Amino acid sequence: MATKPKKKNPRLASGRKRARQDVKLNAANSSLRSKYRTAVKNVEKAVLSGDKTKATELFAKMQAVVDIVADKGIFHKNKAARDKSRLSAKVKALATAAA
Repeated sequence: MATKPKKKNPRLASGRKRARQDVKLNAANSSLRSKYRTAVKNVEKAVLSGDKTKATELFAKMQAVVDIVADKGIFHKNKAARDKSRLSAKVKALATAAA
């Protein structure tokens, strides 16, 4: 099992600081990326189960998360818009199918 080669420590103080900051930034971005994917997945699960009220409620929460993540530049704005559009169509189709 091959392991990644260990990164060398930067010599310059500014490089060391950049490396420290990158660790924090990477953790924050990973957390937000995970939150985004979880929100989208929850809506898709609700749509598949056919629960209209739950899907509508989760979709509203998902929109807020998606907008925040897109504004921070973690995912591209077009990807966020595409995901919202597709899920919106699924939720609307669920609502019309139930009616």
